[in-house]
Order: sequence, then structure tokens, then C-alpha cells
Amino acid sequence: MKILVVRQPWAWLIAHGYKDIENRSWRTHYRGPLLIQAAACEPSDEALAAARRRRVKLPAQFDTGGIVGMVKVVDCVEASRSKWFEGPLGWVLSDACPLPFVFHKGRLGLFEADKRLLRRLGL
Repeated sequence: MKILVVRQPWAWLIAHGYKDIENRSWRTHYRGPLLIQAAACEPSDEALAAARRRRVKLPAQFDTGGIVGMVKVVDCVEASRSKWFEGPLGWVLSDACPLPFVFHKGRLGLFEADKRLLRRLGL
């Protein structure tokens, strides 16, 4: 299973099924289950304001530096009617499921989850 690190509040929005597309500058041919890892940094004021403009009630605090949810990548598109699409590419997501937080050291790009992490997550 693959992992993608996403900054908060976007990781929370993806894991809870609000954000149905993840904007990236690079294409993926990967399709299937994807663990969402919240980046270690706290969410910026700009990111929180942008999320609130989309009329989503956000939690007071966010988990950072670990796995927060799982989704399925079903497509990679250059245009979308999703209110979350900003481009240039969008990874289309479905079947969002928040998971209990598990600390995990992230990396750039799309990377493989090790068996130990999958066991900790019960997957």
C-alpha cells in the first residue's frame, strides 16, 4: 500500500471525505488504496482560512506527523468540477476513511508502507 504526505488541514479534509481531489504538480499512474499521512508541520493560517472559505467545520487541533486516514485513488485528471480542484493535476479520491492516528516518519512523493506500519494500523 502506498502513502502520501499531505499538509494539514488538507489531510484531515481528505481523510474525512470532504476533499475529493488532491492537487499535485505531478501525475500518478497509481490506482488503489492510499494512506494519508499528515505532514509534521502545523497548518498555516492561510491554509486554515482557505479551508474555512469552503464552509467546512474544522477541528480545533490537528494530528501531525503520522497516518490519519485512507482513501482510494481512482484517477488523475487535468480538469475537474470539484470545488477542491486547483490543478495543475488532480488525484481523484474516493472511499475516504479516517484512521486512528499512528506516528510515522514521512518522505516526499508517493512511497510504500512497510509491513510493520500496516500491522500497527490493522491492515
